[in-house]
Amino acid sequence: MKNAVSNIISLVMAFLVLFSTFSFTVDQHYCGDFLVDTAVFSRAESCGMEMKSSSNHDADLLAADCCHNNKVEVAGQNELKISFDSLEFGQQIFLSTFTYSYLTLFEGLPSEVTPFKDYSPPLLVADIQILDQVFLI
Repeated sequence: MKNAVSNIISLVMAFLVLFSTFSFTVDQHYCGDFLVDTAVFSRAESCGMEMKSSSNHDADLLAADCCHNNKVEVAGQNELKISFDSLEFGQQIFLSTFTYSYLTLFEGLPSEVTPFKDYSPPLLVADIQILDQVFLI
């Protein structure tokens, strides 16, 4: 069981590293205010409403075109190892106190807890088992 949990945790951490360094681009094509197409890792297909211009007069009409593309880039992390020295003083204090309090949170109890060690047993006036004739067989 412990080996399976260890394997699952290592697999989750590997995926965490993979997705934190992963970067991608989302391309969106809008016609007016309506989203026509969305593409990840490629260019979004147009709706066919763009005007092709070859003269200066058509260039003025192209500026008033209703279609536009929107590109969203999600950049991944480039540096995986963050140095403790690059943290600010307040962050260093927070990390050190959090680590100390977390480690002292799980202090173990003694192996045998005897709650009645400070109390003396009652005085025996007579042997009750013999007086009541009660014996375990």
